[in-house]
Amino acid sequence: MPIRQMKESSEQHLVIKTQVQSSMNPPQKPSKTVQNGKGPPPQDPRNAKFQPHDPSPGKSRGRRRGRRGQKSTSSEVCTVSRHRLDGVVGVENGSGSLENGGHVCDMEMGFPSSSKSLRFPIRPGQGQAGVKCIVKANHFFAELPDKDLNQYDVTITPEVVSKTVNRAIMAELVRLYKESDLGMRLPAYDGRKSLYTAGELPFTSKEFKIKLVDEDDGINGPKREREYNVAIKFVARADLHHLGQFLAGRRADAPQEALQILDIVLRELSTKRYCPVGRSFFSPDIRTPQRLGDGLESWCGFYQSIRPTQMGLSLNIDMSSAAFIEPLPVIEFVAQLLGKDILLRPLSDSDRIKIKKALRGVKVEVTHRGNVRRKYRISGLTTQPTRELVFPVDDHSTMKSVVEYFQEMYGFTIQHTHLPCLQVGNQKKASYLPMEACKIVGGQRYTKRLNERQITALLKVTCQRPKDMENDILQTVQHNAYDEDPYAKEFGIKISEKLASVEARILPAPWLKYHDAGKEKDCLPQVGQWNMRNKKMINGSTVSRWACINFSRSVQENVARGFCSELAQMCQVSGMEFNPEPVIPIYTAKPEHVEKALKHVYHVSTNKLKGKELELLLAILPDNNGSLYGDLKRICETDLGLISQCCLTKHVFKISKQYLANVSLKINVKVVASQDWPEVTKYAGLVCAQAHRQELIQDLYKTWQDPVRGPVSGGMIRDLLVSFRKATGQKPLRIIFYRDGVSEGQFYQVLLYELDAIRKACASLEPNYQPPVTFVVVQKRHHTRLFANNHNNRSSTDKSGNILPGTVVDSKICHPTEFDFYLCSHAGIQGTSRPAHYHVLWDENNFTADGIQSLTNNLCYTYARCTRSVSVVPPAYYAHLAAFRARFYMEPDMQENPSCGGVRQASSRATRLAGETVVRPLPALKENVKKVMFYC
Repeated sequence: MPIRQMKESSEQHLVIKTQVQSSMNPPQKPSKTVQNGKGPPPQDPRNAKFQPHDPSPGKSRGRRRGRRGQKSTSSEVCTVSRHRLDGVVGVENGSGSLENGGHVCDMEMGFPSSSKSLRFPIRPGQGQAGVKCIVKANHFFAELPDKDLNQYDVTITPEVVSKTVNRAIMAELVRLYKESDLGMRLPAYDGRKSLYTAGELPFTSKEFKIKLVDEDDGINGPKREREYNVAIKFVARADLHHLGQFLAGRRADAPQEALQILDIVLRELSTKRYCPVGRSFFSPDIRTPQRLGDGLESWCGFYQSIRPTQMGLSLNIDMSSAAFIEPLPVIEFVAQLLGKDILLRPLSDSDRIKIKKALRGVKVEVTHRGNVRRKYRISGLTTQPTRELVFPVDDHSTMKSVVEYFQEMYGFTIQHTHLPCLQVGNQKKASYLPMEACKIVGGQRYTKRLNERQITALLKVTCQRPKDMENDILQTVQHNAYDEDPYAKEFGIKISEKLASVEARILPAPWLKYHDAGKEKDCLPQVGQWNMRNKKMINGSTVSRWACINFSRSVQENVARGFCSELAQMCQVSGMEFNPEPVIPIYTAKPEHVEKALKHVYHVSTNKLKGKELELLLAILPDNNGSLYGDLKRICETDLGLISQCCLTKHVFKISKQYLANVSLKINVKVVASQDWPEVTKYAGLVCAQAHRQELIQDLYKTWQDPVRGPVSGGMIRDLLVSFRKATGQKPLRIIFYRDGVSEGQFYQVLLYELDAIRKACASLEPNYQPPVTFVVVQKRHHTRLFANNHNNRSSTDKSGNILPGTVVDSKICHPTEFDFYLCSHAGIQGTSRPAHYHVLWDENNFTADGIQSLTNNLCYTYARCTRSVSVVPPAYYAHLAAFRARFYMEPDMQENPSCGGVRQASSRATRLAGETVVRPLPALKENVKKVMFYC
């Protein structure tokens, strides 16, 4: 395993000691008071509170004020990986859809209450390390308007759930009353409760009667008409001066109301033109849709968001793609879904289940009534074929068949009576629609799980080289023509059509040290990568007892034997002591017998070894193995305590040296037990389950009453601190907490709750133990892209055309005052690289910009599973892998959800007792697995 070179030292501080030590102040003795929002909490950390911060501009380490924003749904498995020697922590709690969030700020455990005393660290100057260069970013300067922005409350009765209908009502109101009652104002509407104008309306409160015609009822026939009462009432005026002060760095708190108004204004026209999904807009006209299979197609679109940055307001534009249901006749959709002709053969029960699952909630329009195209939403599928369906037509229970009804009522002859009918409406009043009389309405996003073929097809569509993506973004901005947008004109917003030109720096790669026994004792990575040729791992592990199971029918025993022999040789060459012979002959088994096969190999091997256990299990899997991989990992890691390494059939047949070298790296970190300095790449991991959509990690610190021992302290952080002390003989002198999966709207809530948990966990070990903490949020789900200033200059890009690894940006497109930066630490392979966004929320270690940026970049070269620098700092990467792994620890029938598999399904099965959600815990891991779970 590669290790960053450093001088010998008995101290166990931060990683890459020779570079980082000068970038921050030495650890101080714990103080009894909090000064200026810095340093450890009061002497009794269990009752710690954040103290008000002196807002004087002379204080360079000030904390930022809370701001409202958006909340992300959480993963149901949270993981913490902690650096074995240096107190570097990575945590993952997932991310997902967005919804409204708010302030919280109390330091007591539980959900803290609101406070305005907290300040995030201001930027301690900009970094200077590295080679300076210019990059382009997909941010477009937005000129701040000079008009008053007013907010009005909108109440529509009868209440309407659909945003689309709400917008249609408001559009009709503006059409009728713009030149009269609205005083020539062109308002922007959020589709719910708020209306915004540039300048005041002629009234503070007024009601309107609006009649809306249902255009779906046909062209020539009578149309349904509905009347709505719309009440508009003045609420507030946005403070643009406040926004200007914030952008200039003279105000700490972001005026979210003003930013929200500007964002809605710039989205108004696109909402009318395209299909809005979250913050993105999609259309089949942007690029020709590509078929994904099974009745789905990809639509191209763009993401748009207004952001406060150092250069002022910025409009962030990014390309995006999503799966939509093809607007096909339902029969054709079903035929694609099942992959067979359904007109001649009857459907099986499994076919019906698949159809029902795919079509539930989908909107269709009828085609048997000429110009009348009434729309319905599918609620289910009949169990009987159409020819057997009857229903009462009067109060006397006179029955009529569906076939007869459609013939008599509409003159429509149902041809395929062997097929079931679609059910629309609720269970109490369900209606039947023949499949052949329905067509899927266009513009419906597919929100269910994609299969592997569909994912591959979608990735092909979305994978764009940087130059192509840059051109598409520019074309999108030009096509949107913000200078001609009537809403942008109304509100006085001007958008540049040029990508932002940003100063960047390319940080140097660290030297990596290997074992002295190899020909090459150290190496300097080139463009973010290196190889294992002529190198041996530091402290290579020993594997004396191993076995292999072959689950692939296409791999013959001699092929499997040859592969294992080649892999054993590569492990030896790489510096490991690896027994070339397995404990027992390679065992062949069927995938459906995975548990039986694993237990057989385990028991036979243990008996032959007279009680000693296997150190490694190799498993050859089919390329498309369904739930086999998850089943194998769950059984090995929670039942048998086996460390396993899986290899796909395609790699067994086509053996490459690079593949074998990568596998040998993975094997080495799965069985190695050394934690001696300076092995700075070892982490310990813990996993816990918690409630669905719970952002805060509940089990970082907890106390409970033991009937014998009394009050007991525990939790993930405390357990890791104890593990650290056992491994190194001392407690961490500093803690660096890399937190993944947090949206901007949750920064304050997560920081306050989890920093308090860290402090209480430390204090539970010793009352005065409060090491300085740096809390850094890691974000990958953002939409900032960085492009080379000149795509034709090959010296400024990697082989994929992306910016060079080590490129860091902390100016212009970053936060006006807070301590954040973008870092592209990896070389691109295909598509356009996404830099990681790091935001320092708390810093008691007083990092300089160069210090935290260099530390983070250098850590990205210590990922143990490959010879490449990775895109996010390894502790956060490992935490993500551990969370992903934990989904396999649930039962096989709970592994269907796309985002968190069985874990999310498990949490959805949680029961409520006494008003609280009871979450099903994860199964216990075997002790030998806990140390390496995210390396497996």
